Amino acid sequence: MAELLKGKAVAEAINQRSIDTVSMLKENGIQPSLAIFRVGNKEDDLSYERGALKRCGEVGVETIQYIFDEDVSEETFYQKLEEANRNDTIHGILIFRPLPKRFDDEKLRNSICPEKDVDGCSDLSLAGVFTDKELGFAPCTAQSVVEMLDHYQIDLKGKNVVVIGRSLVIGKPVSMLLLKRNATVTICHSRSTDLPAIASKADILVCAIGKAEMIDHSYVNPNQIIIDVGINWNEEKQKLCGDVNFEDVETKVKAISPVPGGIGSITTAVLVSHVVEAAHRKI
Repeated sequence: MAELLKGKAVAEAINQRSIDTVSMLKENGIQPSLAIFRVGNKEDDLSYERGALKRCGEVGVETIQYIFDEDVSEETFYQKLEEANRNDTIHGILIFRPLPKRFDDEKLRNSICPEKDVDGCSDLSLAGVFTDKELGFAPCTAQSVVEMLDHYQIDLKGKNVVVIGRSLVIGKPVSMLLLKRNATVTICHSRSTDLPAIASKADILVCAIGKAEMIDHSYVNPNQIIIDVGINWNEEKQKLCGDVNFEDVETKVKAISPVPGGIGSITTAVLVSHVVEAAHRKI
């Protein structure tokens, strides 16, 4: 039976670090704060917003919510965003994307000041990840993978890590973060030749391809650690699942992160820690 790499303990450890830093910041007259921008009432956005608000409350980060109707004009939206960018008492900005189609996503994500881009979505934030510079922050999900590996004291130095997925949200940035920890990283994707053969040789397998339960026993080996980043809905089973077929794989690997209860439960803690770090950078 594989060791379960659960996210709750990781999130709690990140929260405690944030609480300690917030206490120090307040002693220096700085109150960390997060501005949340939401257009409409999509359930996914509302669910993540509730989690972020709860997490902010737990660690002492203030929140300011900018809520707009679906028909909000670009002029109004960007005016409020620029106000948040210029407001020195706001340290982080989170925009729930995608917005309605009339908004250009590239323009949108690059309209956030890099030093306040706590979700790690702007080009400059990603450039920071690729160049090891503090130009912004790493995407929260990618950072969550590293936080989980650190928490469970999984040494990355020299390890053969295979990342399945090449998106700018997870696959590419998490590969750079792992390289920074001296792992030997191979990036694969849906068109890689003989993907199971490549994956099965990995010491650590990071699955972020976005296909429900695609990874089965043919992709793994008994000494392998699997980090499942996928969050999918299984219509047949009527439940959330990852990119890994958990039932098929669990008894055949050394350790695995479950879905739900794994990486997804860490991301809001990382988001809030980025807000705290952004405030800390001011001193």
